[in-house]
Amino acid sequence: VASFGAYLISREILPMSFAPKDTHEAQVQFALERGVPAMIGIMASERLPYPARAFDVAHCSRCLIPWGGYDGLYLMEVDRILRPGGYWILSGPPVNWENHWKGWNRTREDLDQEQKVIENVALSLCWRKLKQKNDIAIWQKPRNHLQCKHKNKNFCQGSDPDKAWYTKMEPCLTSLPEVPDSNEVSGGQLAKWPERLTAIPPRIQRGTIDGATPESFEEDTKLWKGRVKYYKSFNPHLDDPGRYRNVVDMNAGYGGFAAALIDDPIWVMNVMPVKVRVDMLGVIYERGLIGTYQNWCEAMSTYPRTYDLIHADSVFRLYKGR
Repeated sequence: VASFGAYLISREILPMSFAPKDTHEAQVQFALERGVPAMIGIMASERLPYPARAFDVAHCSRCLIPWGGYDGLYLMEVDRILRPGGYWILSGPPVNWENHWKGWNRTREDLDQEQKVIENVALSLCWRKLKQKNDIAIWQKPRNHLQCKHKNKNFCQGSDPDKAWYTKMEPCLTSLPEVPDSNEVSGGQLAKWPERLTAIPPRIQRGTIDGATPESFEEDTKLWKGRVKYYKSFNPHLDDPGRYRNVVDMNAGYGGFAAALIDDPIWVMNVMPVKVRVDMLGVIYERGLIGTYQNWCEAMSTYPRTYDLIHADSVFRLYKGR
């Protein structure tokens, strides 16, 4: 029910929680009714609907995902969405199996083998194990792949690492952007929060997104500050603390609408329609915001009646003739 996410959000860290598409779907309802970001999701055969290098931390607590199975496919997907230098936290089986194996009704040999497989997959991804204490283990992804290329030859070839809508997972390691020095962070160093929100995102600064420039980013930020101020002039409840909490932006662009609301007790699910010409979801995550990919000709992976406010700007033109 996203208690970990609630813990983080109380400390001004924005989480994205998801529960699998099975008997746990109601957990998403409970999370959203608490005002915590959540979606229905699953790790199966397709990528999670997030761009590469999106999250600072990925956390799994007793989520019963076979991390060592399928040649480490699921950990490779975690690696894809983790930022350079990001952390993977695992709590629950098989961590600390030595003290829990009887309660888990599994053999010592089975749990020991499961943990060894996870450790080996993490090594193949060039992750470094930082700490294991009691029921928690923490690994860190490298800041770049300069050293990793000598250890792992199984890098994905030719696929777009950000493509994540009906895209099959690949049993390969997503390569990080090239850097000239082993001390550099692949893709660019992010500013700390809250400066990260308004600083020029590295993907724009480095010119890796067609048509997106520092000037257009700053113009968009200024534009949405003005628009949100105008919205509040005819809907004063937007200035009423606590009135709105869960908001979805159906066509988020640079994430300017969400950024303009950041001073309010509101979080925004920034949706990047798969029909847009330029994919900005990676930029949105670099700003310290959250979001997902979506085709608005399909249902969204959420529970009914969970958003307080829906914002739509230039959505329908994307689906003209559909």
